[in-house]
Order: sequence, then C-alpha cells, then structure tokens
Amino acid sequence: MPGKLILSDEEWKRRLSPEQYQVLRHHGTERPFTGCFLGTKDPGTYVCAACGNPLFRSGEKFESGTGWPSFTRPVSEEALTEIEDRSYGMARTEVRCARCEGHLGHVFPDGPPPTGLRYCMNSAAMTHVPEGEAIRLVER
Repeated sequence: MPGKLILSDEEWKRRLSPEQYQVLRHHGTERPFTGCFLGTKDPGTYVCAACGNPLFRSGEKFESGTGWPSFTRPVSEEALTEIEDRSYGMARTEVRCARCEGHLGHVFPDGPPPTGLRYCMNSAAMTHVPEGEAIRLVER
C-alpha cells in the first residue's frame, strides 16, 4: 500500500464536502437509509472518499437491513485499521482507512458466512470506481 496521506484539518476541509468531512474526520455517521450506496449493485471497488485507498469489492457487499452499506470483508487486511470504540456507552470496533485514518464506520460479528463479519460503512466515506476503471490515489 502507498504511504500514509496526512493533511492538516484545513486541507481536509478544502478537499471534502461538509458531509464527508464530518464523517471521515470527525467520526460522524450518516442517518440510516440515506446513503447513496445503500442499494447499489454496480460492479467495481469502493474506495476511501478522502484518499482513494481501495476498501471493498462490490462482490462483498450485501443487504444487512441496517440502513448502511454492508460488506463481508475488505480488499485486504492492510486496507483498514480497526480500533476499539467505547463511545455512547457501547463496545464496538471502529473501522478507519489505513492510508488517511478517515473514519469509515464499524465492524460487527453478526455478518453472513464465510467471514461472519458485517462491515457497516457510511456512504459518505466512500466513492465507487466502476469495474474496469483505474483507481486513482489522492496525493498531497
């Protein structure tokens, strides 16, 4: 994986939409059933909206009924960072982009086989690169 992308808060504000900034940089969550990728089935790869890091392949996406796009596994173990999250009186695992440390969502142990995992992601934290198109990483 390419090196980390570390920018100032002001630079992130300039590069991201207000919703992307709130989700990715301030650990926000979009309202359930509102994200643009909730019902999509288009082949391709979901990448980090902040840095272009490949996160999930469309074939790993499934309908969880939770109101957020859900995936069974990332493109690679190196794509994500998982961090213990005890906010709001809950114990859960936060998922961040390993390249820019942007907040993507959470992972839960209640997904379908074969992994048994449900990566519950915010649409605002991702963009979709259609199958056959080049994935472009964002540089400084």
